[in-house]
Amino acid sequence: MSTPEVTRTAGSFTYPQVGATRLGPLPEGYHHLHHRTVIGRGRAVFDAAGTAVTTWRMHRATGARVRADSAWARPGATVELSLGRGPVRVAGRCEVVWTAYERNRTGFGYGTLTGHPERGEESFVVDLRDDGSVWFTVMAFSRHGRWYTRAGGPFVRLLQRGYARRLGRTLRRLATA
Repeated sequence: MSTPEVTRTAGSFTYPQVGATRLGPLPEGYHHLHHRTVIGRGRAVFDAAGTAVTTWRMHRATGARVRADSAWARPGATVELSLGRGPVRVAGRCEVVWTAYERNRTGFGYGTLTGHPERGEESFVVDLRDDGSVWFTVMAFSRHGRWYTRAGGPFVRLLQRGYARRLGRTLRRLATA
């Protein structure tokens, strides 16, 4: 079993707690998001879900545009995700700060870079439990980073929770197809 890799390049991260989504606890002074979804059962579902998460396929399948400098999540890889349509499209650049490619746990965490609408970190992890169930967890801490996310107030948090749920549903569909 490999240990999770963590990188702390911290040149243009927009927050000081780089890597906090790996083991927690999440830092105070931020909005916390913790969403867990059952994906299915068994090793095949776990493997398919882990691959979809770490190759950006899960994000793309939700309709997000993904531009990454690596085909898979690895520490130091940068990724730009954008959501929305036309003039309402919002984009943000992140850098992968840690990965876990383990026997029963696969995933990564990435942190916001300068210019991102939020400040913080988010992780996407797939776990295979002892009972054979496969779970997907989104964990994040963030605060507003731009005027328009501040203006959006609680609506932005509602969108974040909704997107986490959508990721779970999408991953379930991808992993069990």
